[in-house]
Amino acid sequence: MPQAELAFEAIGAPWKITTPNPLSPEIARAITARIDEFDAVYSRFRADSLVTAIAGESGTWQFPPDAAPLFELYRTLYNATEGAMSPLVGARLEDLGYDRDYSLRPRNEVVDVPVWDDIMHWDGTRLTTTAPVLVDVGAAGKGYLVDLVAVVLRDAGQDDYLIDASGDLLHRGETPVRVGLEHPFDPALAIGVCELSNSALCASAPGRRSWGSGLHHILDATTGLPTQTVAATWALAPSGLQADGLATALFFAAAPALSASFKFEYVRMFPDSRIEYSRSFPGELFTGGSSS
Repeated sequence: MPQAELAFEAIGAPWKITTPNPLSPEIARAITARIDEFDAVYSRFRADSLVTAIAGESGTWQFPPDAAPLFELYRTLYNATEGAMSPLVGARLEDLGYDRDYSLRPRNEVVDVPVWDDIMHWDGTRLTTTAPVLVDVGAAGKGYLVDLVAVVLRDAGQDDYLIDASGDLLHRGETPVRVGLEHPFDPALAIGVCELSNSALCASAPGRRSWGSGLHHILDATTGLPTQTVAATWALAPSGLQADGLATALFFAAAPALSASFKFEYVRMFPDSRIEYSRSFPGELFTGGSSS
């Protein structure tokens, strides 16, 4: 397995890129520039970002060309989860305390999550809104950013690497890597391992960003409340965008509702420690469960 590592902080999380040989300073700078470019568009924690501007007034907003796959994935998963997974949860997350200042103090006001077709229209390049709305792409954005960083590596001639964006993984190369599936109730334990080979693996669990009693970042847009029905998910897909989005969608929909649009493998763990997984999941689970 490659030995050189480039470690850095990005979008509020630690990243690590493992390669056979150290990446040049030029490649490292190109990676930083690509991440900053993405952050300037999608970060709701920046006063100067595009999504912050959209939160201030209605109108038609031009996005960069790479926005199309992200919004298309969100629309597909919005439909598949019957509106539960939505990019329109930003204001509600702030209401619950997950705001720009990380206050983690819920407010007295209650902010309803808008219905997609009532407030915005995406035409493939532009977003038109009928009222100010705070877009939040956190449910799939980090996985997509992993893909965009991979493009930088590919364009630089790199074809053997593992990108680890705090658990959002993308592997390319001839030698697979074994990845532990962290137990959502005890980070020192694993519920199994995944054999990752030329694909992406993303995990999601409430415990990574939780505060207060029952408060965390995975919101059901139909209720405006943090979901409580699933404890953790893992999704294996061809891209980080799909894997990250599906890992979130699995909190709101069973795999058959998603498999009509995506080819993926998965593991779901429930609060009572039951495990559900796809029959072809490439790995081993250490606890019993049901396959589908």
